Amino acid sequence: MKPEVKGIYPPITTPFDTEENIDFKALESNIAKWNETNLAGYVVFGSNGEYAFLTEQEKLDIVKACVTYAAPGKKVIVGSGCESTRDTIALTNKCAKLGAHYALVVNPNFYKGSMTKKVLKAHYTAVADNSDIPILLYNVPKNTNINLDPDLVADLAQHPNIVGIKDSSANITQLAQIISLTDDDFNVLVGTAGVLYPGLVYGAKGGVMALATCCPDKCLEIYDLFHGGKYEEAKKLQMRMIPVNNAVTGTFGISGLKYVMDTLGYIGGPVRRPLLPLTEEEKVKLDQILKTAGLI
Repeated sequence: MKPEVKGIYPPITTPFDTEENIDFKALESNIAKWNETNLAGYVVFGSNGEYAFLTEQEKLDIVKACVTYAAPGKKVIVGSGCESTRDTIALTNKCAKLGAHYALVVNPNFYKGSMTKKVLKAHYTAVADNSDIPILLYNVPKNTNINLDPDLVADLAQHPNIVGIKDSSANITQLAQIISLTDDDFNVLVGTAGVLYPGLVYGAKGGVMALATCCPDKCLEIYDLFHGGKYEEAKKLQMRMIPVNNAVTGTFGISGLKYVMDTLGYIGGPVRRPLLPLTEEEKVKLDQILKTAGLI
């Protein structure tokens, strides 16, 4: 049996100061607040962690800090996918030595024309063979322009050290296919709060969602209502949160997510360039979305 990965995980943001240096005090403050919730753990260096803008040493320093700050029992999942297989293995095992529990591995995508199923299977197999911690596949086609097809996922799921997937495609039909093609001990997690409720209906074990960084209680409430058999209430809350989720994952991106965190009592702080902060007009629009959802 593979280890179970279930519940709600926020793909945490990386807080920066005004000079774009990592603000570790802000990171500690955010994790302290998240520790007070029933979040299952933290995903470090998902897309919302501005992973692509960090040096390797910055990544390792953040992993070390998160492992230290996380409350006992909360799992730390680290995004360690690199463009080369060699670098992915190396970074994964460096993070493992620092105490990470799982690695979330995005597929290589710069040479996307060459990323055939054969190449991707060989890549993930090599990473899983040589990783000191279990591997979760990370499918985020809106960023990589490559989709991990259900049949490829099902094939990779046979590897004993590939224990699940974060599917951020927002394609509920594909999510259902992955669940139907894999064994019960393969941990399928939705990658966006917009499909949390239908994902749970189909059998997802939980989710890794940007919305959980700023609104963890709402994501946990949907999860708990569903598992408590209160399906209509879970669906209504899901529908109320969709505009907020769309705003922080699509319309306004990481800048919007960090702004909402600042608004709701966390420390979002600045983004790292080339990303830009929200304009005043964008803040007004986002505030209205939050008001409509009853969050402010």
